[in-house]
Amino acid sequence: MDDSGDGGKPHSGDGGEGGSQQEPPGERRPEDQRPRGGGILMGRPFGVPVYVAPSWFLVAALITWVFGAQLERVLPQLGNLRYLVSLFFAVAFYASVLVHELAHTVVALHYRLPVRRIQLQFFGGVSEIEKETERPGREFLLAFVGPLLSLVLAGLFYLGMQAVKPGTVPGVLLTGLMASNLIVAVFNLLPGLPLDGGRMLRAVVWKLTGKPMAGTVAAAWAGRALAVAVLIGIPLFTRSGTRATGFDTVFDALLAAILAAIIWTGAGNSLRMARLREHLPELRARALTRRAVPVPPDTPLSEALRRANEVGARALVVVDGEGVPTALVREAAIVGIPQHRRPWVAVSTLAQELKPGMRVSAELAGEELLERLRTTPATEYLVVEETGEIYGVLSTADVERAFVAAMSRPRS
Repeated sequence: MDDSGDGGKPHSGDGGEGGSQQEPPGERRPEDQRPRGGGILMGRPFGVPVYVAPSWFLVAALITWVFGAQLERVLPQLGNLRYLVSLFFAVAFYASVLVHELAHTVVALHYRLPVRRIQLQFFGGVSEIEKETERPGREFLLAFVGPLLSLVLAGLFYLGMQAVKPGTVPGVLLTGLMASNLIVAVFNLLPGLPLDGGRMLRAVVWKLTGKPMAGTVAAAWAGRALAVAVLIGIPLFTRSGTRATGFDTVFDALLAAILAAIIWTGAGNSLRMARLREHLPELRARALTRRAVPVPPDTPLSEALRRANEVGARALVVVDGEGVPTALVREAAIVGIPQHRRPWVAVSTLAQELKPGMRVSAELAGEELLERLRTTPATEYLVVEETGEIYGVLSTADVERAFVAAMSRPRS
């Protein structure tokens, strides 16, 4: 901060996948605390909100159409009722997907890992787990329980098939649900991120090497190889059928392309997030904090800036008569005041009152620091020592710049 009002220079002194996404603190405004693109809230099992994304209705319609065509061949006597049965199958299938995701959620909560939400969407579901496990064994178990529950459901539906007559509506539904859950389990066990099998592979490599990043790199590249295999393999496998039509060939190729794109993108995102977490320790409140000077609330802005420039400070803290900090002068507000008006503007008119969450320990770093900034969104934070003494002011803009700079540097 200087008297020219330019705001100062940066001070330099980072189907069934659980995931967490770390963001620079300044990218989340108060309204961003709500889940973005969550869709329709269906409930809160175990206290975790479950959303149905708008894309689910598209895939539900697609399943209804495809399964209805199969029912026409197996149960022609149903007529148009086959579409009602098909819709029931689509809902029951996604209920199975929800059970798969709840398995991840229950284990995550058992290990005290916060779960932001579960979302059912176009291709399955996502459990958004906000923190990574600290042990490879827990990571393996957290990933494995989803496919395990899908296998259990497939087994239960198979037992149900034995209790009903084949060629009936219950028999066809149970057969379809058994097969679909078996496919979900096998597909998610494939060893490549972002699938559960990829997270299991990551845990194994992590255990063998002692390096979580090595596990992520191996599983991410396995995921990319899997994406290529899906892109090529599905059309070749389905084309081997003697009755494949031109429409079927195009549909299979499109399905393979979508699946491959999802897997490839998910693998890349997993690698990016791992690199992000690797750089998080470089974000330290003490190193990023601007030196600040305390000023009474009635101090003219020009006088406050003069005092700051004398000692090389770049931030202003408003204090009461006993020297207790009460507010922070917003940098953006200073920039908006012309030079000729600054002698007549009191710093209190440009200050933001200190809230409890705006006091940050100088010892915070990495994910803990970002979590604190996300909890109480603001542009500036008061940084204090453990004794309560003022250390300075932390600007969100400085954290963002340090974050981008850390991510752009390769880590040795």
